[in-house]
Amino acid sequence: MKRLLLPVALATLMIAEVHAESFTISDIRVNGLQRVSAGSVFGSLPLNVGDQVDDRELVEATRALFKTGFFQDIQLGRDGSVLVISVVERPSISSIEIEGNKAISTEDLLKGLNQSGLAEGEIFQRATLEGVRNELQRQYVAQGRYSAEIETDVVPQPRNRVALKITINEGTVASIQHINVVGNTVFPEQDLLDLFELKTTNWLSFFRNDDKYAREKLSGDLERLRSYYLDRGYINMDVSSTQVSITPDKKHVYVTVNIDEGQKYTVREVKLSGDLKVPEEEVRKLLLVQQGQVFSRKVMTTTSELITRRLGNEGYTFANVNGVPEAHDDDHSVSITFFVDPGKRAYVNRINFRGNTKTEDEVLRREMRQMEGGWASTYLIDQSKTRLERLGYFKEVNVETPQVAGADDQIDVNYSVEEQPSGSITASVGFAQNAGLILGGSISQNNFLGTGNKVSIGLTRSEYQERYNFGFVDPYWTVDGVSLGWNAFYRSTDYDDLDVDVSSYSVDSYGLGVNIGYPISETSRLTFGLSAQQDDINTGVYTVDEIFDFIEKEGDNYLNFKASVGWSESTLNRGVLANRGHSQSLVLETTIPGSDLSFYKLDYRGQIFAPLTQNTALRFHTELGYGDSYGSTAELPFYEHYYAGGFNSVRGFEDSSLGPRSTPSRGVAETGNQGTLADPDQDPLPFGGNVLIQGGVEYLFPLPFVKDQRQLRTVLFWDVGNVFDTNCSSAQKNGVPNGRGKDQACDIDFSNLASSVGVGLTWITALGPLSFSLGMPIKKPDDADTQVFQFSLGQTF
Repeated sequence: MKRLLLPVALATLMIAEVHAESFTISDIRVNGLQRVSAGSVFGSLPLNVGDQVDDRELVEATRALFKTGFFQDIQLGRDGSVLVISVVERPSISSIEIEGNKAISTEDLLKGLNQSGLAEGEIFQRATLEGVRNELQRQYVAQGRYSAEIETDVVPQPRNRVALKITINEGTVASIQHINVVGNTVFPEQDLLDLFELKTTNWLSFFRNDDKYAREKLSGDLERLRSYYLDRGYINMDVSSTQVSITPDKKHVYVTVNIDEGQKYTVREVKLSGDLKVPEEEVRKLLLVQQGQVFSRKVMTTTSELITRRLGNEGYTFANVNGVPEAHDDDHSVSITFFVDPGKRAYVNRINFRGNTKTEDEVLRREMRQMEGGWASTYLIDQSKTRLERLGYFKEVNVETPQVAGADDQIDVNYSVEEQPSGSITASVGFAQNAGLILGGSISQNNFLGTGNKVSIGLTRSEYQERYNFGFVDPYWTVDGVSLGWNAFYRSTDYDDLDVDVSSYSVDSYGLGVNIGYPISETSRLTFGLSAQQDDINTGVYTVDEIFDFIEKEGDNYLNFKASVGWSESTLNRGVLANRGHSQSLVLETTIPGSDLSFYKLDYRGQIFAPLTQNTALRFHTELGYGDSYGSTAELPFYEHYYAGGFNSVRGFEDSSLGPRSTPSRGVAETGNQGTLADPDQDPLPFGGNVLIQGGVEYLFPLPFVKDQRQLRTVLFWDVGNVFDTNCSSAQKNGVPNGRGKDQACDIDFSNLASSVGVGLTWITALGPLSFSLGMPIKKPDDADTQVFQFSLGQTF
């Protein structure tokens, strides 16, 4: 002990000798500064010229200078009455080099280093570097990379600078070998493990990457586990502990979750408290929680949301509804009280639109069901958002309802939209072996110049066909949503110039039509149309029996006036690539007195989406059509027939290749009379029919590895359909030479439906929807032509 006390005593005497006398500072001199300015030192120094100082104040001054972080050594001395400060500056960072990182980008690492004070030009502190190294190590551990190693090197450089080099060996993410739940007696362990996002290694892990341990994923899994029990009455369920063990090689992880299930609780009573603002019986209709039910936190929360939305429909946008459970351990029951605080009724100050760079504000504003100045209705605000989405002009629509500054009873409604292509543009110059030179082009725009009007212009010209058409629709011809549309077209087709085995005739058609649509509800409308169409048919060298017979009976040119009435309904969530809701339409079109022919057609289309998960759904769709003649006309004109096969029909089959086939053609050119069979080996050709039956099921799923799915749709499909003819000729029914034509679908026979399965993709491009499909026929009618790969620009499926 004496040996220790002696040096301590000597040191105390020396300190006392040096600092025993206080002095008045006449001047301050700083030595050793390189980059740090003298002003920075004097600004941090708690001493000034003229101050009387002693040893305690000098110690405090030294501490204040160290706190700046600029210096690694500081010495204070005196030269008479002059205070002398000698410093050694910390080095500055000249460069930072990072190697070996892949899981975390270099940009993110440099950003994190900068936030910690490590950046080029900054003062270097080794303690900060060590702290950053430890933090990086923790981040890699959180990703399950337990074998990650981080090395840091500090390389001295001239002029009191250092270069930092960080070398990272990320290692591999430890895979999960086993997950074990201990303490469960009510639910099977496998049912509980199915709730976990973390999985043990399986054959899908390479794609899903779900066998890689991560602390955040485990936290989410434990919360889902708690919710599972709370939604089934086990309100006292508790995750007592979790153990995550790692194998010595740090490549595998074992997870054990210990739980205490507790007892199941039922609902004893349900009460309402507070100012309801709406009749109590209406609120009670929204109560999903009923006496005697097994308690469910999810059902209780959903009930609170329903009551909140109901109050929001009445303008109480800031309503707060809380369901508070009170447990009774004596009989394992729960009393639930919903406390309702409606707040003030809110009114809409302004409705604003952002992001509509092409579409006029008026086009958006006329879809609004929530009006400025009226009370804010949650239902009307959401309904307005849905109507904007159904337009098909926007990739995404979002709505916010911020409170107006300085007012506790007013809100603004801000809709933000993201534009997307709302039409298609096509142009083609090509040559086909059978058709010769083909020149074509079309423009279809559902939002013409941002006005919301629909305009389509088409032009196609080849050696055997010319087509011109123009269409226009004003969806808001009147302010209450009555639409007006009209179209004009000219079509000339001459199969004499087409070098293939088809029946030889030409058709010249032109016409004009107008239609009016009248809304009868938010989701449905009636349409009325009137059109006139002139058709001129000229037979060529060979004509099939069916066409020859029809011309003999009805002549070869017709002027027909058509009237149509239709009903349509749509609750689809989007105008393009919808995945929720349903739509259907029923249209009756018939010729009216004054027409050369008498016939009618009745068409129905319908589709419905059944969501499976947040990102997947089933789509059921069908299209039915029936046409027939009446009065003096013997049968439905052949050029009004239905056809099936191809896109928007039965994929995997060529366009219009399904259904009844024609008989071989007969020569009429030389004698002007019906001749003999022209070619008994010629295959029968598609002729269509008066009955259409088609439909199918699609499974909608997101495309892997693509983040933005809003302009993409991928489906697995099963298509079914065919065309039948209840007015087949005798030759079609009885067959033709060489046995062809025996299976002509002349009568409605569901066993003769064609079907196919496959995968399809639609992508909304700047030129319009681009669709692809790979279809494999699984039931092929006789004479049907298959086509595995199909694509189309300008239509969706």
